[in-house]
Amino acid sequence: MSASASVTARRIAAGALAAGALVSVVTLPASAADHARPERSKVQISAVQYDSPGRDDHSNRSLNREWVEITNTGRRAVNLDGWTLKGEHGNKFTFHHYRLDGRSTVRIHTGEGRDTRTDLFQDRRNYVWDNRSDTATLRNDHGRFIDDASWGHHRHGNRHHR
Repeated sequence: MSASASVTARRIAAGALAAGALVSVVTLPASAADHARPERSKVQISAVQYDSPGRDDHSNRSLNREWVEITNTGRRAVNLDGWTLKGEHGNKFTFHHYRLDGRSTVRIHTGEGRDTRTDLFQDRRNYVWDNRSDTATLRNDHGRFIDDASWGHHRHGNRHHR
């Protein structure tokens, strides 16, 4: 083989290798998309009723009109066992043996009641949330911040809810 034929053969081989590499890079994202991770559920505070409607007469009915809603926006259920919902004044509710289904909401009431899939009760005899300003903070079973909602003059949370 002559020197010029050898150079030409090397150029052709190099071009073929480069073209092959380019094709594999271009097809990589498409095949990676085929193996995408399953959607992770997102749990968030979706609404807060911090000032129960009507007179604050400390009746169980009035206490249960004060609540926080927690929503799972994902498709998969999330085990909330050990998660906490806490206010600025130290009142803390801990979830026990509760699994929040995908795309569903649970309402945590302040007063006494019978727990169901959609309603949980803190069984308190006093209001938890301050009507003027407060922050509800949700943490997982490892104490990691998940979400918060604030209202009033010193709002520092993500959103204002009522």
